[in-house]
Amino acid sequence: MSMDLSVPRYWRMKLSLYRLQGAKCKACGRVHFPPRQACPYCGSRDLELVDLPKRGRLISYTAVYAIPEGAKEYSPVYVGLIDLGAAKVVAELTDVTDPSKLKKGLEVEAVLRRTRVDREAGLIYYALKFRPSMGVPDV
Repeated sequence: MSMDLSVPRYWRMKLSLYRLQGAKCKACGRVHFPPRQACPYCGSRDLELVDLPKRGRLISYTAVYAIPEGAKEYSPVYVGLIDLGAAKVVAELTDVTDPSKLKKGLEVEAVLRRTRVDREAGLIYYALKFRPSMGVPDV
């Protein structure tokens, strides 16, 4: 997601960003994330928003070492493909203390993390990231 979003646009996107909402196509029944205006599988515009599970399994991941200036202390950034059952999502992995433990099938859970502060607009940007599961039940 581009971090140069205007405050109003970011606010309109908050449900899909903070609640992990996808779109379910009423025509073909498939779920996709992030929500779009039309189903990427069949083209139907008859969609409904659905909450996606906050827990899933890691399918694959990669480490990104090319980090923009000002964020070098976060290098490397881990990005994973996560199977949530209803849909697959690509998201940043956080709280990775030992990269050797990132394996296919690892249980992960969504957590809200601050990503940056826009000092001009006064907006603090947050995003859902995934961390290795702590075993704490959902509330």
